[in-house]
Amino acid sequence: MSNSPDDSFRDTISTIDSKGKRAWVFPKIPSGKLYDRRKWLSYFLLIFLLGAPFLKINGNQFLMFNVLERKFNIFSFPFWPQDFHLFVISMIIGVVGLALFTVAFGRIFCGWFCPQTIFMEMVFRRIEFWIEGDRGAQMRLQKQAWDAEKIRKKTVKTIIFFLISFVIANVFLAYLISSDELIRFIKEGPTQNVSTLIALLIFTGVFYFIYAWFREQVCIIACPYGRMQGVLLDNQTINVAYDHVRGEGEKGRAKFDKNEDRAASGKGDCIDCKVCVHVCPTGIDIRNGVQLECINCTACIDECDSIMEKVGLPLGLIRYASEDEIVKKERFKITNRMKGYMAVLAILTGVFIGMLFLRNDVEATVLHLPGQLFEHKEGKISNVYTYKIVNKTEDAFDKVTFRLITPKGEVTVVGNATIKVPKQGLAKGTLFVVIDPAFLTGDKTELEIGVYNGTKEIETTTTNFIGPRSFD
Repeated sequence: MSNSPDDSFRDTISTIDSKGKRAWVFPKIPSGKLYDRRKWLSYFLLIFLLGAPFLKINGNQFLMFNVLERKFNIFSFPFWPQDFHLFVISMIIGVVGLALFTVAFGRIFCGWFCPQTIFMEMVFRRIEFWIEGDRGAQMRLQKQAWDAEKIRKKTVKTIIFFLISFVIANVFLAYLISSDELIRFIKEGPTQNVSTLIALLIFTGVFYFIYAWFREQVCIIACPYGRMQGVLLDNQTINVAYDHVRGEGEKGRAKFDKNEDRAASGKGDCIDCKVCVHVCPTGIDIRNGVQLECINCTACIDECDSIMEKVGLPLGLIRYASEDEIVKKERFKITNRMKGYMAVLAILTGVFIGMLFLRNDVEATVLHLPGQLFEHKEGKISNVYTYKIVNKTEDAFDKVTFRLITPKGEVTVVGNATIKVPKQGLAKGTLFVVIDPAFLTGDKTELEIGVYNGTKEIETTTTNFIGPRSFD
């Protein structure tokens, strides 16, 4: 992107110095029109992220990812283990949608919507600015001896960071085990839930480590999306980009001199003030072009515009633009690649909606008990089965019974003749099916069993009945 032939910056990442040690990033406090918009969007998303596990619609938690029990709620829509195919398709739709968004608009998701960036830049970094000051003050504090001022600031920051990490860990736990379970644990107290408390402290430690030390390296090293963007971006993709054609000119960038005619001199509009570098939360120089570390946060756009305004040059030296727009002055257009992603996304969405309509609110399975064949009982044949009834609705079933639809026979539930299935719950047990040999069609007969709540049929299921090979 830059006219400079020196591409040595691509041999390493911005957070590692020439000796292979961590290069700590001290960004300047951002400000500007785009930052204000991102700030308000972040506040909204923070409220959503912190409140989603405690919000319920029709009794269902708005978002829940209970991996242990394999129960997931997406926008209050419950997914059970039996619906795992639906959950997988919904995740694939999300991945394809994100890929389409990246092909069109680059890594804008990272800068504007990613929870890691929102918490880092809009919570922890702002607290750090409040306690330790701007870029220069933080750099001086880092080099300062451990006197009373440094100890006080570092201690206050550590305590606040840990408390916020503890809150995030609780919310994270609510996503995993449900908010009802989390509230129950809190009411019972830590002494009654020692294992949960240990898990909570581990999560707290992880979040504290990420936001206090690992920081932007999550985006650079750990996040797979940063790697994925390398194969998704092309010259038509809109990114946070430096207009190197205008910025470098014929003779390259140079310091600003108010007494010279910059256009006549052949110098570019970039005055090499480096504020775009100083404000970057990942420590890169956007003038080097598209880089893995860039999260499209737009902080450099705001800073560059403020400088251009001060020196009387046109705004937009750094802006949202594609490479073709900068070099060829071509406007954004929907490419064949984007159309392909859109087609795949439309097909997957159609399949997903169709499966949702075909999804049963109640699912019953009746399986032959392993290792058991059949028994003779008073001239009839008996088979033993295990059953499982999954109730995905918000209504409890209090009088569930089984009835044999075809062929004629009797169903007897072991233990209780009436089964209760709680809302959003399941019931399982054992039952016997007894059939007169005259109604059997061979050594294996298909059964159709109806599941009723009172007099209302709520589900039908099929299974096989094993009988003798011949009947006398």
